[in-house]
Amino acid sequence: MLLLIGPGLDSFREPLESRGYKIGSFTSIEKAISEVPNCSAIIIDGIDYASLKKLQSASKGKPKIHVSFSGRPRRSVLGEPLAYHLQDPSPEELAAVIKRSIKDTGTVAQIATLKERNTGLESDLRFLDDLNKVLNSAADQGAVLSFLIRKFMERTGAENCAIYLLNTETGQLCMEDKAGPVWAAAPRGNMPVTGESVQAEVVRSLKPTLINSGDSRIGHKLERGIRHKTKSYICLPMKSRGKGLGAIELINKKGGEFTRKDLADILRFTDYISLAVERAVLYEKMQELVITDDLTKLFNTRYMIRSIETEVLRSKRYGNSVSLIFMDIDYFKEVNDNYGHLIGSKLLVEMGQFMLKNLRELDVVARYGGDEFVIILPQTNPQKAVQTAERLRRSLEQHVFLKKEGYNLKVTASFGVASYPESAGSREELIRLADEAMYKVKHRTRNGVYAIAEPAPNHTAE
Repeated sequence: MLLLIGPGLDSFREPLESRGYKIGSFTSIEKAISEVPNCSAIIIDGIDYASLKKLQSASKGKPKIHVSFSGRPRRSVLGEPLAYHLQDPSPEELAAVIKRSIKDTGTVAQIATLKERNTGLESDLRFLDDLNKVLNSAADQGAVLSFLIRKFMERTGAENCAIYLLNTETGQLCMEDKAGPVWAAAPRGNMPVTGESVQAEVVRSLKPTLINSGDSRIGHKLERGIRHKTKSYICLPMKSRGKGLGAIELINKKGGEFTRKDLADILRFTDYISLAVERAVLYEKMQELVITDDLTKLFNTRYMIRSIETEVLRSKRYGNSVSLIFMDIDYFKEVNDNYGHLIGSKLLVEMGQFMLKNLRELDVVARYGGDEFVIILPQTNPQKAVQTAERLRRSLEQHVFLKKEGYNLKVTASFGVASYPESAGSREELIRLADEAMYKVKHRTRNGVYAIAEPAPNHTAE
């Protein structure tokens, strides 16, 4: 069941019901609170702060979609996992986000289950102390896979190693990391898990395989597309809850061929390795749900890109413009060098608040990295965007930072402006052109505004 809470959501009831959703409509949180445990998602419009706090405490783990028809959603909503914001959505847009939010709920639940299963596991596998340290300190997928490949090659003497992960949406085995000379000759592309490859067979059957010289499979299934002599080969499955997660591939052993002992040595740890890889993959998915920058509490790059994509689609639908401002603080390195990184970080936080105070509520401000910020201006043509950038530049020029701390710092910034569809034909081009415009100011005068006024060659709005 979906809960619609607020005065402006009645128009969505019939379109959502036509898609098979059961709907509960309420005018206030107090009336809806008893139905929260039974719902799969909550759609909100116009809730006061006190009621919002009640909803948050009663709806942990439930997706919340904040629909606003003017202004900016409360940060306490957008700072939560499984929280989304839509500005003036169509029924189709709302339905798409509801579907995605329910799918994300499953990912979060998987992470919670995985944490329970991990309890005490490291202490049971003393032999893997080094691996445990890496798994505990490097949660991201790339670091875990890179470490595992290095350890596999050290333990077995393998010349080449690769790790494949199964993309459940496409049904393809994707090579996520690799090491060794064979890949420089001809790296493999993705392969269907339903195909005839050895890797696909291993993932489907969840049974490891050892192949040495003289086995017909070396020429028939292993060397297709690889200009490198395969003499010895091991492929082991990684699995999660009885289903294939991916495969570990070892090709050619230094000084000889792989043995049953090599295979057994790695098999002893494949369950734990599978769990480690699954945790890293789920951690990556969890990171995708985070939308705020840790330091400034502005939106992060992930949310920025998502918002630009949404606004470009809205621009196509309604025939209006969306503009982008890239802003980079001038000589910020000198602040860090002269006052230290702590003061530099405090300046970045205050810079974020400065921009929020000087922009409209519907504008989106994101930290792009380092001392660079991005401002999304919905429903704003190029001329208005340049005026906004110039107003910000003048205000920033006069602003004094860190007064309370006694530093009284003044900084300037370089601004780059681009607009869709006037100068850019896609989301990617809009980001690139605004960035290039900012760097034109950076390399010429600093403390200025540059706008991409003309369309790029062969420009066509998508």
